[in-house]
Amino acid sequence: MTDHDEAAVVRPLTLAWVSRHLEAGERIVGTVVLYGGITAEMRRLIIGTGDGRTRDLVLRTFVDPFYVARAEDCLSREAGALAFLAGTGVPAPELVAVDPTAAHCEFPSLLMTHLAGRAVLDDEGAETRVPLLARQLVAIHALRPAERPREYVTLTTADTVVVPKGADAAAWAAAIDVIRKPAPPWEGRFLHRDFQPGNVLFDVPPSRPAAARITGVVDWAAASWGPADLDVAHCSTNLALLHGPEWGQRFAEAYEEAGGVLAAAASDRLYWRVRDALACSEEVRPVARSWREAGRTELTAQVVEERLDAYVTALMDTLG
Repeated sequence: MTDHDEAAVVRPLTLAWVSRHLEAGERIVGTVVLYGGITAEMRRLIIGTGDGRTRDLVLRTFVDPFYVARAEDCLSREAGALAFLAGTGVPAPELVAVDPTAAHCEFPSLLMTHLAGRAVLDDEGAETRVPLLARQLVAIHALRPAERPREYVTLTTADTVVVPKGADAAAWAAAIDVIRKPAPPWEGRFLHRDFQPGNVLFDVPPSRPAAARITGVVDWAAASWGPADLDVAHCSTNLALLHGPEWGQRFAEAYEEAGGVLAAAASDRLYWRVRDALACSEEVRPVARSWREAGRTELTAQVVEERLDAYVTALMDTLG
């Protein structure tokens, strides 16, 4: 291995499984840990080819017991989504192999092609990237799979919301009351379900940041069928926490400017945006940690919690 970091080492059974899915004469010559994720270990595998060149693959491995218990569904859905996306024009990885029940590997795993580009979480250039994110999400929602994926799932309830310390108690109480109500009627769309800057790869020329372009959309393990508002709400929350509350509002506007259609009633839009923001309250700390690992060291749990509070308060002031 060219990377001697223990975290980069591929486990023996998984190594043998990956090797069986390589071309004749190929072998793994290096591994690189990919940071920034929460649910799984991610590694870039450097594959030496028979003619002396290299190519890259990506290995996703679920090892945490909480996620291992859900791995079969997640990896099967991701494999199905990647198979569907091939040839659609949406820049997604190609599926190489999947072992959702760990029949061959130590842990449930998925092997896919590696896409060029990188996730960009910096404040600088957000005004250029947000419209690109919006246009990409509109393109995803325009897809019509012959076989619909499973309907979306939301786990957060009014009783599981974690109100940040020092938050606006009245605003949060009103927001929690919003999600006590049944979901409003919705028109189904193909959803990524975790569409946010950490799962979108960009090519950003150093000398021309305004020429940034999307090179890939990754992490399709939660692909679902549901309202476009739900994907928009999720990206809005992440942008609000990464760049400031106003960016959450601006993303919904950019989505509509790109041709996307959201719920007509303000109360319906509020429901989906509040539901996602409150869901984030339960995982602020791991999200903040993943962003710090990716280079946004100033995004402490306290900073992110304060931004979440400001965003929830702004939603209730604007749409509530």
